[in-house]
Amino acid sequence: RHHHSELLRSLPRREGPDHSRARTAPTAVPELKLLCGADVLKTFQTPNLWKDAHIQEIVEKFGVVCVSRTGHNPKEYISGSPILHRYRHNIHLAREPVQNELSSTYVRQALSQGHSVKYLLPDAVITYIRDHNLYTRDSSWKGSSTQRSEGKTGWEESASPQNSS
Repeated sequence: RHHHSELLRSLPRREGPDHSRARTAPTAVPELKLLCGADVLKTFQTPNLWKDAHIQEIVEKFGVVCVSRTGHNPKEYISGSPILHRYRHNIHLAREPVQNELSSTYVRQALSQGHSVKYLLPDAVITYIRDHNLYTRDSSWKGSSTQRSEGKTGWEESASPQNSS
C-alpha cells in the first residue's frame, strides 16, 4: 500500500468540477496475487507438496495470475481440483503473445547441472545468484536433477544451457 500511495501522490493533478485538485488516476487499493506459470499451478495437485488449507488461502484471499506454458493446460488443472474450481473466479489466466518457455524451474535446473544462463537472465541477477551460491552443487537447493556436470559451474559464457555441455 505504501508504494501504491507514493505512486498516486506522484501523478499529476487536474482541476475537478468543484475547482479542487483531483488525482488523474483511480484510487483503487493494490492487490497481492501469486504470479506463477501453469507448471506451478499443476503442482497444487501433487500429493504432499501443498496443504489444501494453504492452496485455499492463496486462491481465496489473494488470487492467482497464471502464465501459460507449452504442454500445460491450466483450465484442466483448475477443473480437476475442487479447491481451484471453487475459487476459479479468482484465478486469472494470462495469455502470452509470444511463448516464453523460460521459467525459474528451468533456470535452477540449468544452474544445478552446471549449464550457463548468461543469455537467459540479466547480469545483475546472475551476479546475485553467484554471490549467494544459489542453485549449485554446494548450495542447499539441489534441484530435481540427479545428473551433475563435473567441473561446470553454470557461469560459462555459452549461448544457452543446451550448448554448455
